[in-house]
Amino acid sequence: MKRFVLGLFTLTLAVACQKPTTTEAKTAAGGDSGAPVAKWTGGSISAAELDAQMFDQRKQALDQMLVRKLVEQKAKAENLTPEALWKREVTDKVKKPTDADMKQFYDEQSKRQPLPPFEQVKEQIAQYMERPALQAAQTAYVDQLKKELKVEVNLKPPRVEVAAEGPSKGPASAPVTIVEFSDFECPYCSKAEDTVKQVMKAYDGKIRLVYRDFPLPFHPHAEKAAEAAQCAADQGKYWEMHEKLFANQQKLEAPALKGYAKDLGLDQAKFDKCLDGGDKAKVVEANKAAGSKVGVTGTPAFFINGYQLTGAQPFEEFKNLIDQELAKR
Repeated sequence: MKRFVLGLFTLTLAVACQKPTTTEAKTAAGGDSGAPVAKWTGGSISAAELDAQMFDQRKQALDQMLVRKLVEQKAKAENLTPEALWKREVTDKVKKPTDADMKQFYDEQSKRQPLPPFEQVKEQIAQYMERPALQAAQTAYVDQLKKELKVEVNLKPPRVEVAAEGPSKGPASAPVTIVEFSDFECPYCSKAEDTVKQVMKAYDGKIRLVYRDFPLPFHPHAEKAAEAAQCAADQGKYWEMHEKLFANQQKLEAPALKGYAKDLGLDQAKFDKCLDGGDKAKVVEANKAAGSKVGVTGTPAFFINGYQLTGAQPFEEFKNLIDQELAKR
């Protein structure tokens, strides 16, 4: 039983571009959690960062425990062992790769690096190739169980005060504000775009979305892309440039950015001067600093009325927090 539960969450944890960072934040109760609980020359760890990590650990433990108990209950109702139920509903539904598929994969990898004989690594190759389908089957079955057994999760992350400053969509008076810290070169941020649009549509008029830049250091073009969006904002085309950048994540070099400005009909001379001169570098840096202060360690990071949700999470995760906030009104 332990094996399949751990397997599920091992496969589903990678939902964000990650970077360790220090944090500083204020809790909803007003206490300053920015004071470091550990510090050294050149860095520190704040109480906010520690709280966020402890929540992540509790959330992961809750998710694993919930899956285990749901499967155990369902298996008992059908007079099966949990392992037998999991095999029927998940493992057996995953199509096994053929020997030909595995040999083709092996031959391609052999061109890049020396490998043991095919027969020795055949089982590992099969597991690797099955992984995406296994993840999908696991997620689908767990979602089915949650709906069938009417699961409600009330565990919330620590609440922090986040400055809602930057380009925004939705009414300023909306009861729920989502502040998103994101990176134009992060694939998980691109993946999250569709979910954000789904959220905005489902809660039309009830959500204000504020976008703030958090370019990560290992994405070489992310910072300049963020500056390009801010330069476009000066000409009233922030969201149009925003869409262009996410649609062209593999082409974010300066010449490409200038080409997108041309496509959008911007004043090319003004845009080029803004981009080349680094006019918006301080804006982007201020956004990054704001993200670090509230515990952002990876992108995308969302704050829903101050409650953090990290990564390209499914719509249901947003819905859970948003519905709880709306219920208070």
